[in-house]
Amino acid sequence: MPTYDYRCNNCDHEFELFQAMSAGVKKKCPECKKMTLERLIGTGAALIFKGSGFYETDYRSKSYASDKEADSKAAKKASESKSDKKSDTKSEKKSESKPAKKESSKAKKD
Repeated sequence: MPTYDYRCNNCDHEFELFQAMSAGVKKKCPECKKMTLERLIGTGAALIFKGSGFYETDYRSKSYASDKEADSKAAKKASESKSDKKSDTKSEKKSESKPAKKESSKAKKD
């Protein structure tokens, strides 16, 4: 149930009233008892997110978090094995290319 702001046009009394949305607009002022009350237009009571720290993953289930952790561990292992393979192939290429260069340099000298 929302809170509505009211103001009396006769005595300028302002107050908030907590009432159902289906309830009618009040007309009688509680102070001066005259029928000059009007409901003010407010900004509403919408949900507003301000600042940092509101992410879609904040409210996920515990099983999602454990699955995500398992996936990240698997990805780390895969990247480590790829980097090991890359370093092995680079060292093989370097060792093969160096003797080839030496042979070509010997051929130039002869």
